[in-house]
Amino acid sequence: MVESLIEQAAGRSSDGPAVVALGGGHGLFASLSAWRRVVPDLTAVVTVADNGGSSGRLRHEFGVLPPGDLRMALAALCGDDEWGRTWAEVVQHRFAGHGEMEGHALGNLLIVGLWEILGDQVKALDLVGRLLGAEGRVLPMSTTPMDITAEVTDADGRVAQVRGQVEVATTEGRIRSIRLDPDGVDACPEAVAAVREADWVVLGPGSWYTSVIPHLVVPQLREALTTTAGRVVVVLNLEPQQGETHGLRPEDHLAALLEHAPDLRIHRVVADPSSVPDPDALAEAARRLGGELVLGEIALGDGTPRHDPDRLADLFRAMVREAR
Repeated sequence: MVESLIEQAAGRSSDGPAVVALGGGHGLFASLSAWRRVVPDLTAVVTVADNGGSSGRLRHEFGVLPPGDLRMALAALCGDDEWGRTWAEVVQHRFAGHGEMEGHALGNLLIVGLWEILGDQVKALDLVGRLLGAEGRVLPMSTTPMDITAEVTDADGRVAQVRGQVEVATTEGRIRSIRLDPDGVDACPEAVAAVREADWVVLGPGSWYTSVIPHLVVPQLREALTTTAGRVVVVLNLEPQQGETHGLRPEDHLAALLEHAPDLRIHRVVADPSSVPDPDALAEAARRLGGELVLGEIALGDGTPRHDPDRLADLFRAMVREAR
């Protein structure tokens, strides 16, 4: 019975182009929330290096992948009907109180529990997706827990190593590059296959060095991203992230991708005009990567640096229609 449900959950729809979105956290949530309004064949490939909060605690106690970003991706794929809205709220619910359960997300516990029962991370995620009625599939970047280490330059020009996703995301220095520990970790085979077979591959928005670029540091994923026949799209953030990308211009974000994957070619770079001080410089940076700059009003418009899923969906829809 369980195997039958998993097979149904992992099945692909042939109605429309196949889209793979890579990243983690709130950025990937925004991308998935938009894309599920556009295509039925959607796969999320999620960074698995979180070492903080509920995910970090569960990772430390059980030696599992950090489940938090995987949970958020599943919640983003929940439908807009009563079932989807209810389950999205359930898996995102965090326990209050002052005991050992404080701060744990219910969805994290569900995922880890199914990992223990099934002994297979991918099958368990497929089953959770089936339970939630998720409109797409969620896969880990790798089935091996990992840590991010960054080479950081401080204000005095001294170079130091910063280890851990939380620590890298909040560093006060200028990040030059990242690597993963263990080095040369294997990518999730299903994730590699999804990227290779995709019609559209999307990087960003999200924490640039701790959610987006890690996909380019996993050898098999980097090869798949640089050789896929699908169109590669980069969605830029609405503002630099304090600590991680403070002071970086939009074109610097593209340069950082290229530094970690010199063979990467991009077809579209998507940005909100309000976040681009110099459109000509960004357009030139996109052309150097083989791509075209697409500007659109995709911010939520409430004063926060968040993407509006409906506006982003409209832009994606037009982009897909134009490519037909």
